[in-house]
Amino acid sequence: MTIFYDLNQLEKPLKNPVLTIGNFDGVHKGHMALFERVKEKARSIHGQSSVMTFDPHPIKVMKPGNGPSLITPTEQKLELIDAAGIDIIFCIPFTRQFAAISARDFVQNILVEKIGIKELVVGYDYTFGHNREGNIELLKEMGSLSGFAVDVLEQVSVDNTLISSTSIRHLVDQGNLSEARRLLGRDYQICGTVIKGKNRGGRLLGFPTANLQLVDELTPKVGVYAVEVLIDDQVYFGLTNIGYNPTFENNQFSVETHILDFSKDLLGETIRVNFIERLRDEKTFTSIEDLSEQIGKDVLRARKLFNKLKEQRKGPAI
Repeated sequence: MTIFYDLNQLEKPLKNPVLTIGNFDGVHKGHMALFERVKEKARSIHGQSSVMTFDPHPIKVMKPGNGPSLITPTEQKLELIDAAGIDIIFCIPFTRQFAAISARDFVQNILVEKIGIKELVVGYDYTFGHNREGNIELLKEMGSLSGFAVDVLEQVSVDNTLISSTSIRHLVDQGNLSEARRLLGRDYQICGTVIKGKNRGGRLLGFPTANLQLVDELTPKVGVYAVEVLIDDQVYFGLTNIGYNPTFENNQFSVETHILDFSKDLLGETIRVNFIERLRDEKTFTSIEDLSEQIGKDVLRARKLFNKLKEQRKGPAI
């Protein structure tokens, strides 16, 4: 895979490029359907499969403070597009100057002359250009004049549920990770750097935790979750608490992960957390002892869940 972060890096047009364009937040099953069509079309003309996306999200530029909490930060989004088997990614800086480009100029100057587009694959409701003046009708008109085809995909659904980044964002926000997984095609993931915490997990409760300074903007609903933890390409099981530690009355939001059967110091390390299942709400306990007892119960419940997961993956019990 090759990534272009600036169109000026492209010294000559691509070889028979088939392109799709979008924000692709979440890189969900609907986006994957677009990528599969792009790859299929590219193979048929011995061309290069290509994706154009933007950083930051256009709404964050055009309506500062009103943009959505992203499902996938840019780095993760690019990793997922790469994993989908795309040859070329254009990750274009989105600015007000870029937003001012007219739809016709975008097609002619960038898609046709700069990239050398042979076919464009878009969703059924695709719009683009200044004030969203460009649409599928315009693309087909310009394609017939400039020699590129336009392939339109209808909205993708899973078991009659329409897939959208907005719906997935809502599911994650509500803590409905199983439904979010169904639409994403994978577990919802957050990523962060382990920072120094209050040292209460190990010292007071007997369950040491890694406190995360998140890269992500979107976190699941406050509560306790069974998770997989990815550290240096190794996968561990654990529990993550998202919330405000009400028992300690500090009202400071935190994301803390207890990793099962793990004792390495992770301070300063970057880890990823995949959410498997929501276990319970965050609660206020009358004593530290009661909280510790509840965490012990959470661990037992999580271990049973992980053993079932291991059986499904045909691995040994833990």
